[in-house]
Amino acid sequence: MSLKSLQKQLFLKAQDLVPQHQLSRVVGKVAASENKIVKNVVIQAFKAKYGIDMSIAEQKNALKYKSFNEFFTRSLKTTARQIDTAQEAVVCPADGAISQIGAIVEGDVFQAKGQSFSVEQLIGDPKLAMPFKNGQFATVYLSPKDYHRVHMPFDGKLTETLYVPGELFSVNQVTAENVSGLFARNERMVCLFDTSIGRMAVVLVGAMIVAGIETVATGKVKPTGRLELQHHDLALNKGDELGRFYLGSTAIVLFEQDVMAWEEQFKAQSAVVMGERLGHLTK
Repeated sequence: MSLKSLQKQLFLKAQDLVPQHQLSRVVGKVAASENKIVKNVVIQAFKAKYGIDMSIAEQKNALKYKSFNEFFTRSLKTTARQIDTAQEAVVCPADGAISQIGAIVEGDVFQAKGQSFSVEQLIGDPKLAMPFKNGQFATVYLSPKDYHRVHMPFDGKLTETLYVPGELFSVNQVTAENVSGLFARNERMVCLFDTSIGRMAVVLVGAMIVAGIETVATGKVKPTGRLELQHHDLALNKGDELGRFYLGSTAIVLFEQDVMAWEEQFKAQSAVVMGERLGHLTK
């Protein structure tokens, strides 16, 4: 076995051995700290490690943020991202990279290299998942350096949110290729919408050391260890903020069958920015 293979196996084994939720809670407390020494040290180290571009941030001075969480979920200048306003455009919900994109085949969502999971597992409720059985999906991975707010890919009315408890595996290429059903096993918040072309879902997936998920309808999610369904009646326009990650992970967008198509240039590993055209209506 090569050194690289051995390192990969050790990393994957550690995913099971590490106390995922406890570690994430500890990181969450540090990230929320408003102690100037603590938050400044963490922000400076993070900024240096990941080469954060503060020129597009509304507040350019990283040390002006009250906590690491506030820095991490920083807003951008209004001119930093342009929303494709064409009526037929479906836009990318977040900055990052495409993990996978394509059709949901007989209820299965492709994950990576022979790995897939069912849309029922992802949504967490068979009835709510039914409209997407043969629809379309796009999985967008947000890396640590990215802007970490998630926006609406299309106009819609938020009708339900479903908190689904789960594990907190790291989310990256190695785990996507080797952890079965990764995105349907991790903790997540499912947001469901009525739109002019049918049902739409945006799933915010947690990961190890993600200190929290927040949506405009629910506020910051408080993990309870059980499914929690809430009903809403909230109209949101394309490009409106839907939620944010306190430390990053993944957003998955789902549409029904035969109502839209993804733009052909996007494939796994394609870099994307929030607001750019990711697909278009066909209905």
